[in-house]
Amino acid sequence: MLSSGTYPIGTPGQAWGDAERATWLARQVRRRSYVDDVASAIDRLRDRFDVAPYGQLDYPPEQFELFAVRSRNWDHALPIVLVTGGVHGYETSGVHGALRFLERHAKDYAGRVNLLAAPCVSPWAYERIHRWNPLALDPNRSFREDSPAPESAALLRLVAPLRDNVLVHVDLHETTDSDESEFRPALAARDGVPFEPGEIPDGFYVVGDSENPQTEFQQALIAAVAKVTHIAPADAKGEIIGSTVVAPGVINYPLKRLGLCAGITNAPYTTTTEVYPDSPRATPDQCNAAQAAAVCAAIDFALARASR
Repeated sequence: MLSSGTYPIGTPGQAWGDAERATWLARQVRRRSYVDDVASAIDRLRDRFDVAPYGQLDYPPEQFELFAVRSRNWDHALPIVLVTGGVHGYETSGVHGALRFLERHAKDYAGRVNLLAAPCVSPWAYERIHRWNPLALDPNRSFREDSPAPESAALLRLVAPLRDNVLVHVDLHETTDSDESEFRPALAARDGVPFEPGEIPDGFYVVGDSENPQTEFQQALIAAVAKVTHIAPADAKGEIIGSTVVAPGVINYPLKRLGLCAGITNAPYTTTTEVYPDSPRATPDQCNAAQAAAVCAAIDFALARASR
C-alpha cells in the first residue's frame, strides 16, 4: 500500500491546510483554452439554440463565463432533458461529447423534448486538465446546498427551477489513468489518509443511482455505446472501481448523498457515463461519439417509456 506521503505535497497523516493548498495551486499550469476549444464551439450553436451565461467564475486574475444551451422553442408541455459535461474539467470527452450531441443529434429531438445543456461546468479545470477547482475541491462531490464549489453552486442555481420537471439527466465523465497516478493520490494527501491503489477499468461504463437504479435504462445506454466502443468488464471481484457490477457495464452510487452532479434533479432517469480515453482500443473521436450515443439512447429509452 502506498501512503499519502508519496505525494509531493503535505505531511503523511495530516490533512492539507492553506499552505499546502497554495503550494498545490502554484503547480497548476494552463494547458489549453476554454475560449478557443469550448466557448467558440458553443457560440456556433447560436443559430439553432438559445445560448446564455448562467454564471461567472472569478478566480483572480482569471474569469470564466459559464454557458447554458437551451432549446430555442421551449415548450412547457414537453419533458426536459439535461446534459452536463466537464464537471471534471480534465475529462475531455465529457465536454466534447456534449458538444457533439448538440451539433449532430439534438435536431432529432426537436419538438419532442426541451434540451438544456451545460457542456463545460468547470472551465478552469478544463484549461489545467485537472479534476479539482483552484480551491482543491472536487465539484462532483459538491452538489449540495451551500456548495463550497462555485462551479457546482452555479449549476444548481441554473437547474433549481426545473429540477422537478426533468425526465432525463445524463452527466458525461471519463475514468483515466491519471485518476490512479495523480488525482487519487492527491485526494489521499489532501485529506491526510493512506492512498490505496485501485484498478482503472478498460472501457465504457455507467453509474446509476442506488436509490433509483433503473437497470433497464442503464443497460439501454450500454447496448447503444457497445456499437461505438468497448464496454468495461468487471474485475476479478465482480466490481468496477470498487462497486458491484449489477449488469454488464453498470454500477450504482447514492448520487444525492455523495453530492454528485447526476443527483441534482428529481429526474426518474439519471446516469453518469464513464469512458476510458487512455485505452489502446479507443480514439478521442470514439470517446466523443460514445458520449453522444449515450445521450441519444437515454432520451430514446425515456421517451419510449413515457409513451406507453
